Amino acid sequence: MQVTLRIKRFNPEKDKESWWGEYEFEAEPTDRLLDALNHVKWRLDGTLTYRRSCAHGICGSDAMQINGANRLACKVLLMNLGKKITIEPLRGFRVIKDLLVDMDTFLAKYRSVKPYLITHGPEPEKERLQSPEDREKFDDTTKCILCGACTSSCPSFWGNSDYVGPAAIVNAHRFLFDSRDEGGEERMQVLNTLEGVWRCRTIFNCVEACPRDINVTRAIGEVKKALLYRKI
Repeated sequence: MQVTLRIKRFNPEKDKESWWGEYEFEAEPTDRLLDALNHVKWRLDGTLTYRRSCAHGICGSDAMQINGANRLACKVLLMNLGKKITIEPLRGFRVIKDLLVDMDTFLAKYRSVKPYLITHGPEPEKERLQSPEDREKFDDTTKCILCGACTSSCPSFWGNSDYVGPAAIVNAHRFLFDSRDEGGEERMQVLNTLEGVWRCRTIFNCVEACPRDINVTRAIGEVKKALLYRKI
Protein backbone atom coordinates (compact mmCIF):
# COMPACT_ATOMS: atom_id res chain seq x y z
CA MET A 1 0.00 0.00 0.00
CA GLN A 2 1.07 3.60 -0.60
CA VAL A 3 1.32 5.50 2.67
CA THR A 4 2.13 9.07 3.61
CA LEU A 5 3.51 9.86 7.03
CA ARG A 6 2.85 13.42 8.11
CA ILE A 7 5.24 13.95 11.00
CA LYS A 8 5.47 16.98 13.26
CA ARG A 9 9.13 18.00 13.25
CA PHE A 10 11.10 20.32 15.51
CA ASN A 11 14.83 20.81 15.99
CA PRO A 12 15.55 23.41 18.71
CA GLU A 13 19.03 24.02 17.29
CA LYS A 14 17.65 25.53 14.09
CA ASP A 15 13.82 25.74 14.20
CA LYS A 16 11.91 28.62 15.78
CA GLU A 17 8.71 26.60 15.61
CA SER A 18 7.56 23.15 14.61
CA TRP A 19 6.83 22.16 11.01
CA TRP A 20 5.35 19.21 9.14
CA GLY A 21 7.44 16.75 7.19
CA GLU A 22 5.69 14.44 4.70
CA TYR A 23 7.12 11.12 3.52
CA GLU A 24 5.44 8.96 0.90
CA PHE A 25 6.50 5.38 0.17
CA GLU A 26 5.31 1.82 -0.38
CA ALA A 27 4.73 -0.35 2.68
CA GLU A 28 3.06 -3.61 3.62
CA PRO A 29 -0.40 -3.27 5.22
CA THR A 30 0.78 -5.54 8.04
CA ASP A 31 3.80 -3.34 8.81
CA ARG A 32 3.67 -1.59 12.16
CA LEU A 33 3.94 2.16 12.33
CA LEU A 34 7.34 1.72 13.97
CA ASP A 35 8.48 -0.14 10.85
CA ALA A 36 7.36 2.83 8.76
CA LEU A 37 9.20 5.30 11.01
CA ASN A 38 12.32 3.18 10.76
CA HIS A 39 11.98 3.22 6.97
CA VAL A 40 11.86 7.03 7.00
CA LYS A 41 14.87 7.35 9.28
CA TRP A 42 17.01 4.66 7.70
CA ARG A 43 16.24 5.35 4.03
CA LEU A 44 14.61 8.76 3.54
CA ASP A 45 15.64 11.22 6.27
CA GLY A 46 18.24 10.29 8.86
CA THR A 47 17.58 13.45 10.88
CA LEU A 48 14.21 12.17 12.13
CA THR A 49 14.33 11.58 15.89
CA TYR A 50 12.09 9.36 18.01
CA ARG A 51 12.48 6.98 20.94
CA ARG A 52 12.17 3.21 20.58
CA SER A 53 13.67 0.11 22.14
CA CYS A 54 12.07 -3.34 22.45
CA ALA A 55 9.57 -2.93 19.57
CA HIS A 56 7.22 -5.39 21.28
CA GLY A 57 4.98 -3.18 23.45
CA ILE A 58 6.90 -3.88 26.65
CA CYS A 59 9.26 -0.92 27.16
CA GLY A 60 6.72 1.80 26.35
CA SER A 61 9.36 4.02 24.79
CA ASP A 62 7.66 4.69 21.44
CA ALA A 63 4.44 6.28 22.73
CA MET A 64 3.28 9.15 20.52
CA GLN A 65 0.16 10.78 19.10
CA ILE A 66 -0.99 8.75 16.11
CA ASN A 67 -3.92 10.24 14.19
CA GLY A 68 -4.76 12.26 17.29
CA ALA A 69 -4.69 9.38 19.78
CA ASN A 70 -1.92 8.24 22.09
CA ARG A 71 -0.61 4.86 21.00
CA LEU A 72 2.57 2.78 20.86
CA ALA A 73 4.05 2.89 17.36
CA CYS A 74 5.11 -0.75 17.68
CA LYS A 75 1.55 -1.95 18.36
CA VAL A 76 -0.49 -0.38 15.56
CA LEU A 77 -0.63 -1.71 11.99
CA LEU A 78 -0.61 0.56 8.96
CA MET A 79 -3.74 -1.09 7.54
CA ASN A 80 -5.66 0.13 10.61
CA LEU A 81 -4.41 3.72 10.30
CA GLY A 82 -5.21 4.61 6.70
CA LYS A 83 -3.03 5.79 3.85
CA LYS A 84 -2.24 9.19 5.37
CA ILE A 85 -1.03 9.04 8.95
CA THR A 86 -0.41 12.04 11.20
CA ILE A 87 2.20 11.61 13.93
CA GLU A 88 2.95 14.06 16.73
CA PRO A 89 4.89 13.95 20.03
CA LEU A 90 3.03 13.27 23.25
CA ARG A 91 1.07 16.32 24.36
CA GLY A 92 2.02 18.13 27.55
CA PHE A 93 5.70 17.17 27.57
CA ARG A 94 8.59 19.37 26.47
CA VAL A 95 9.75 18.39 23.00
CA ILE A 96 13.47 17.68 22.86
CA LYS A 97 13.50 16.99 19.12
CA ASP A 98 10.80 15.83 16.70
CA LEU A 99 8.89 12.98 18.42
CA LEU A 100 11.31 12.75 21.35
CA VAL A 101 9.93 14.30 24.55
CA ASP A 102 11.47 15.00 27.95
CA MET A 103 10.26 12.37 30.45
CA ASP A 104 12.33 13.54 33.43
CA THR A 105 9.50 15.35 35.24
CA PHE A 106 7.11 12.47 34.50
CA LEU A 107 9.54 9.97 36.03
CA ALA A 108 10.18 12.25 39.01
CA LYS A 109 6.45 12.19 39.80
CA TYR A 110 6.51 8.41 39.45
CA ARG A 111 9.34 8.20 41.97
CA SER A 112 7.54 10.60 44.33
CA VAL A 113 4.86 8.00 45.14
CA LYS A 114 7.54 5.53 46.30
CA PRO A 115 6.74 2.77 43.79
CA TYR A 116 8.41 -0.04 45.69
CA LEU A 117 7.61 -2.38 48.55
CA ILE A 118 8.03 -0.74 51.97
CA THR A 119 8.19 -2.90 55.10
CA HIS A 120 9.16 -2.07 58.67
CA GLY A 121 9.28 -5.46 60.35
CA PRO A 122 12.00 -8.10 60.24
CA GLU A 123 12.57 -9.86 56.95
CA PRO A 124 11.05 -13.34 56.67
CA GLU A 125 13.28 -16.40 56.36
CA LYS A 126 12.06 -17.20 52.84
CA GLU A 127 9.48 -14.88 51.25
CA ARG A 128 6.52 -12.64 52.01
CA LEU A 129 3.53 -14.80 51.23
CA GLN A 130 0.35 -13.48 49.68
CA SER A 131 -2.95 -15.12 48.81
CA PRO A 132 -4.26 -15.17 45.22
CA GLU A 133 -7.21 -13.06 46.41
CA ASP A 134 -4.92 -10.37 47.84
CA ARG A 135 -2.80 -10.40 44.70
CA GLU A 136 -5.87 -9.92 42.53
CA LYS A 137 -6.63 -6.57 44.19
CA PHE A 138 -3.71 -4.87 42.41
CA ASP A 139 -3.05 -7.23 39.52
CA ASP A 140 -4.32 -4.75 36.91
CA THR A 141 -1.98 -1.95 37.95
CA THR A 142 1.14 -4.14 37.80
CA LYS A 143 0.92 -3.92 33.99
CA CYS A 144 2.02 -0.27 33.71
CA ILE A 145 5.05 0.22 31.41
CA LEU A 146 5.52 3.96 32.09
CA CYS A 147 4.95 4.94 28.48
CA GLY A 148 3.28 8.22 29.52
CA ALA A 149 0.30 7.74 27.20
CA CYS A 150 -2.27 8.06 29.99
CA THR A 151 -0.72 11.16 31.56
CA SER A 152 -0.29 12.85 28.18
CA SER A 153 -3.97 12.22 27.34
CA CYS A 154 -5.21 13.84 30.57
CA PRO A 155 -6.80 17.34 30.33
CA SER A 156 -6.08 17.87 34.03
CA PHE A 157 -2.38 17.41 33.25
CA TRP A 158 -2.60 19.74 30.25
CA GLY A 159 -4.09 22.42 32.49
CA ASN A 160 -1.67 21.94 35.39
CA SER A 161 1.69 20.30 34.81
CA ASP A 162 2.18 20.01 38.59
CA TYR A 163 -0.49 17.29 38.68
CA VAL A 164 1.14 14.01 39.68
CA GLY A 165 -0.71 12.32 36.82
CA PRO A 166 -2.52 9.02 36.29
CA ALA A 167 0.62 6.95 35.68
CA ALA A 168 2.05 7.83 39.09
CA ILE A 169 -1.29 7.13 40.78
CA VAL A 170 -1.54 3.75 39.04
CA ASN A 171 1.88 2.81 40.39
CA ALA A 172 0.95 4.04 43.86
CA HIS A 173 -2.20 1.88 43.67
CA ARG A 174 -0.07 -1.17 42.91
CA PHE A 175 1.61 -0.88 46.34
CA LEU A 176 -1.21 0.71 48.35
CA PHE A 177 -3.28 -2.42 47.84
CA ASP A 178 -0.44 -4.89 48.29
CA SER A 179 -1.13 -6.76 51.55
CA ARG A 180 2.61 -7.08 52.20
CA ASP A 181 3.32 -3.34 52.01
CA GLU A 182 3.49 -1.03 55.04
CA GLY A 183 4.14 2.29 53.31
CA GLY A 184 0.57 3.38 52.68
CA GLU A 185 0.66 6.47 54.89
CA GLU A 186 3.84 7.70 53.25
CA ARG A 187 2.26 7.48 49.80
CA MET A 188 -0.99 9.03 50.99
CA GLN A 189 0.86 12.18 52.02
CA VAL A 190 1.94 12.60 48.40
CA LEU A 191 -1.46 11.74 46.91
CA ASN A 192 -3.73 13.58 49.35
CA THR A 193 -3.04 17.04 47.91
CA LEU A 194 -4.57 19.34 45.31
CA GLU A 195 -1.91 18.23 42.82
CA GLY A 196 -2.33 14.62 43.84
CA VAL A 197 -5.23 12.27 43.27
CA TRP A 198 -7.89 14.98 43.72
CA ARG A 199 -6.82 16.72 40.52
CA CYS A 200 -8.38 13.83 38.56
CA ARG A 201 -11.73 14.81 36.98
CA THR A 202 -12.73 11.27 35.89
CA ILE A 203 -12.62 12.00 32.17
CA PHE A 204 -11.59 8.44 31.15
CA ASN A 205 -9.09 9.58 28.46
CA CYS A 206 -6.43 7.62 30.34
CA VAL A 207 -8.35 4.36 30.01
CA GLU A 208 -8.66 4.76 26.25
CA ALA A 209 -4.99 5.70 25.88
CA CYS A 210 -3.46 2.88 27.92
CA PRO A 211 -1.79 0.33 25.61
CA ARG A 212 -1.91 -2.30 28.36
CA ASP A 213 -5.68 -1.96 28.89
CA ILE A 214 -5.35 -0.91 32.52
CA ASN A 215 -8.56 0.48 33.96
CA VAL A 216 -6.77 3.63 35.10
CA THR A 217 -9.87 5.55 36.17
CA ARG A 218 -11.07 2.69 38.37
CA ALA A 219 -7.65 2.49 40.04
CA ILE A 220 -7.70 6.25 40.72
CA GLY A 221 -11.21 5.92 42.18
CA GLU A 222 -10.03 3.16 44.51
CA VAL A 223 -7.15 5.34 45.70
CA LYS A 224 -9.59 8.19 46.39
CA LYS A 225 -11.77 5.87 48.48
CA ALA A 226 -8.71 4.64 50.37
CA LEU A 227 -7.78 8.22 51.18
CA LEU A 228 -11.29 9.10 52.32
CA TYR A 229 -11.80 6.07 54.51
CA ARG A 230 -8.16 5.17 55.22
CA LYS A 231 -8.92 1.57 54.26
CA ILE A 232 -6.16 -0.26 52.42
